Amino acid sequence: MALFILTGCAMPRGAAMVSEVVNEKDKENPSFQVVEVTRDALPEIATWPKTGWSGEYRWLPAKNAPSAPVIRNGDRIGLIIWDSQENSLLTSPSEKSVNMVDLVVSPSGTVFVPYLGDVVVTGMTPDTARQQIQDAILPIAPDAQVQITHASGQANSADLVSGVANPGTYPLAGRDVSILSLIAQGGGISSELRNPLVRLIRADQTYEIRAESLFADAAMNVLVRGNDKVLVEEDNRYFTALGATGTEQLVYFEKEEITALEAMSIIGGLSDSRANPKGVLVLRDYTEEQVDPEGPTMQQVVFTFDLTSADGLFAARKFQVNPKDTVLATESPVTTVRTVTSLLGSVVGLTTTVQ
Repeated sequence: MALFILTGCAMPRGAAMVSEVVNEKDKENPSFQVVEVTRDALPEIATWPKTGWSGEYRWLPAKNAPSAPVIRNGDRIGLIIWDSQENSLLTSPSEKSVNMVDLVVSPSGTVFVPYLGDVVVTGMTPDTARQQIQDAILPIAPDAQVQITHASGQANSADLVSGVANPGTYPLAGRDVSILSLIAQGGGISSELRNPLVRLIRADQTYEIRAESLFADAAMNVLVRGNDKVLVEEDNRYFTALGATGTEQLVYFEKEEITALEAMSIIGGLSDSRANPKGVLVLRDYTEEQVDPEGPTMQQVVFTFDLTSADGLFAARKFQVNPKDTVLATESPVTTVRTVTSLLGSVVGLTTTVQ
């Protein structure tokens, strides 16, 4: 019997025991910090630095805008000038109109019109630009009338880069084109993407939002501007599940925030026959710059949960799991005892009695 007990104590296990981890705090020079998570400790822990990502998605508020487009540098303008008077400077005797197509708005924001020179049109709506050109023509052609067409250039277009059926550059028909409308023009978000994330790059700023949040809240449906870049990608934030749980793998975030209790549910809960509910751990790495006497005092921190108490359950329901954390369910000491008694029982015929 003594031989079997000694053999069982040295047998390999599927997970660590909680005592093997938390006893580190009692050492003279511990290599990591052990923090027991309770409801009283949560407010302080919540002020600690975020790890694994910025801690929240950053997005723009939706704003209303006029629907008419605004002419930008690089856009293309078409002009038709009608003039019925005899001896017109603009039209020939046989033609009562002159058609000027494909006029590119210059970097200075102008287009060239005969007898008028360079006319500024940038920053105007097509209708305002038409009226401006017509007013400028009046001194030389009092009865002339102007028609204008407008085609968006690069400065009035947005790029759908990835994650849609038809990526490409899309001209903006007006100033009220929303990001959902742009994505719809591109054929919608690919159904093959896991937990899609919408990323908007504007000038030197980057904004992100989960697709489900964008779909759920009309206030998030921001207007697109010229030169915007829109990418739809998978949300690659994850935590690691190890030990006596329903699964051992990388687990991707299914929503923006996941609590410790939700994480246990996502990975299939604790193994009834192996796990120690008093020894659920979350392992986290902080950077050297994040170590602080009022926060994490060491770079490596182990948060411990006792899920057999109401205090521990409520604390786990509020504790936020960060990307790249490791959720570890330690093994119950009963597992080793069962293994030893099973070995002993197989020799002396007591297996049924032990069970």
